[in-house]
Amino acid sequence: MSGADARLPMIPLTKLNGKRFMLNALYIEQIEAFPDTTVTLTNGKKFVVRETVEQVAALAGEFYRQVGVFRLPEAGGLDRERE
Repeated sequence: MSGADARLPMIPLTKLNGKRFMLNALYIEQIEAFPDTTVTLTNGKKFVVRETVEQVAALAGEFYRQVGVFRLPEAGGLDRERE
């Protein structure tokens, strides 16, 4: 992600028809599989995407770590902090 892109609260996703779009990660309320991955926003709007639940969660989590919205530990981070 470039420096300018890192300031945007957006994550790249793909609709089922193949169309790419950017979603504001700050408004994600939940991510489910029905079996298609459905992202529900805080305003109730839903997007069905090609990415898996895990991929969407990882994209959102990475964004939050980059901007410091939440301090999320990286893999194995909890064990290192306890030492």
